[in-house]
Amino acid sequence: MSALETSAFRDAMSRLGAAVNIVTTGTQTNPVGFTASAVCSVTDTPPTLLVCLNRSSRARNAFMEGGTLSVNVLSSAQQALSNHFASPNTMAERFALGHWTTLATGAPVLEEAVATFDCRVSQIVEVGTHSVLFALVEGLRVNQNMGGLVYFNRAYHPLPHTTL
Repeated sequence: MSALETSAFRDAMSRLGAAVNIVTTGTQTNPVGFTASAVCSVTDTPPTLLVCLNRSSRARNAFMEGGTLSVNVLSSAQQALSNHFASPNTMAERFALGHWTTLATGAPVLEEAVATFDCRVSQIVEVGTHSVLFALVEGLRVNQNMGGLVYFNRAYHPLPHTTL
């Protein structure tokens, strides 16, 4: 793709709104994590997600070796946490914010997340500049009383909490 085509593709993709997540691996004593919007459901039987991770990410090796990951869906009040995990901060600095525990796999999970998907990586596919991690969900936690956070047109947008 030429530079113009790549730019046009990125501009068009910026109009594809996505939930904002912090994806983690490792343990509570040696956590690794990054901010991601390229996360989606693959199937509910078995419950499977995919996560896209840039091959140049300094977190990549931990995800390639760890075998577990946790997808922590951020709330409308967690834009600063998203930016904190997307910054050049060390992993220790990143995990100094928030309250971190574990579920089934031992990967760090954010207690304040709207939803958490605790997973084992089942497959990794290399596509262009990214690694696509397919992850089987082994545990869940949902906080019912929070609004969400989406990224659209290169900006954050809060979603209100609604009751069904």
